[in-house]
Amino acid sequence: MELNTVRELRSDPIEHPAVAASGVRETSSGNRDMFGKIFDSVVNNINTTNNYLSQAENEEIKLSLGQAESTHDLAIALQKASTALQYTVAIRDKFMEAYKELMNMQF
Repeated sequence: MELNTVRELRSDPIEHPAVAASGVRETSSGNRDMFGKIFDSVVNNINTTNNYLSQAENEEIKLSLGQAESTHDLAIALQKASTALQYTVAIRDKFMEAYKELMNMQF
């Protein structure tokens, strides 16, 4: 799914009546619900990870073309990308674990 499609989906939230009645939504007007904040945080995390991966790729290209002044910049970019990717994967794993637990609940 493309990022623009995700943004379109995110811009038109659907609120279930049970969620509205449960008080999950904040009471002051203009504030977004908790899910929206979490979703924005996840999207920002993915964008940051993509930026770090792109920067690392650009540093690799610079090094291979002989335009890089030092390999230190490449090492830093690769480490940032690796750390961000590990963090994103850890978040995904925790989300999937929580989702599976919710699906196994019996009401």
